[in-house]
Amino acid sequence: MVEVAFKSECFLGEGPVWDDKTKTLCWVDILGGHIHEFNPDTETCKTLHVGQMIGAVAICNDGDFLVALKNGLGIINRKNGNLSLFAHPESHLLENRFNDGKCDPVGRFWIGSMAIDEQPNAGSLYMLDLNNDIILKIDNTTISNGLAWSLDNKTFYFIDTPTMNVVAYDFELSTGNITNKRTVIVIEERDGYPDGMTIDNEGMLWIAHWNGWQVTRWDPVKGEKLFALPLPVANVTSCTFGGSNFEDLYITTAKKGLTEDELKQQPLAGNLFVWKNTGYTGMAAVEYKKTIA
Repeated sequence: MVEVAFKSECFLGEGPVWDDKTKTLCWVDILGGHIHEFNPDTETCKTLHVGQMIGAVAICNDGDFLVALKNGLGIINRKNGNLSLFAHPESHLLENRFNDGKCDPVGRFWIGSMAIDEQPNAGSLYMLDLNNDIILKIDNTTISNGLAWSLDNKTFYFIDTPTMNVVAYDFELSTGNITNKRTVIVIEERDGYPDGMTIDNEGMLWIAHWNGWQVTRWDPVKGEKLFALPLPVANVTSCTFGGSNFEDLYITTAKKGLTEDELKQQPLAGNLFVWKNTGYTGMAAVEYKKTIA
């Protein structure tokens, strides 16, 4: 069912996003400082080295990359690779880095931070609005991870990995305000830590599990696990739907944290996986509404 889409061998593969215009799957190797761009039709992959840790990438409405780098948020010209940094809410926190990010339904970019050494409560979640202002949304996070918005745009889902929970907030589409925090999913320790997340067109959440060997599908209204998709590697980091009909589930993984013996037992760790023709359908990623050159 699950197969290797591309042997990327990422140290910390993360943040997959399907670019529907180019029909490619983009993702990052956070600690390697790479942006990968895989074309499933040609089975080829382009890699852009950014020279520093990169937490997330989003596709801009003009095709460029919005990137969350160790040194701040910036735009990478996808044609020539030129980088223009324009903002950094944590420039004073030298021991922090960005982790996971995604655009909300109107094209604002949400990005989480964390301590490089994973110190508890050292991170935050921010929103880059359409005026390029950065607004603090959630503070005292530890490993800011999965983000998703409900189909009716009224609920925001969020994962801070060590909490072992998915929380929901009431979401105001026009302003991006979030209120009324509550826990909607509780992950059992034996299932591994909840990491990245996506949502399908039935409103069900798909969660990648670090040290869990799986991706799971959940009903966030009932808090019920619907099924688990096993993988041949322990550290499953994130997932998203792609392909011509958004029926293929792409899954990123990592080598980070594995011993030499574990790496021998998991030779596929760090690769990009795909479950083709899942029978479920995702939705197009929202593009970042770029307002700077």
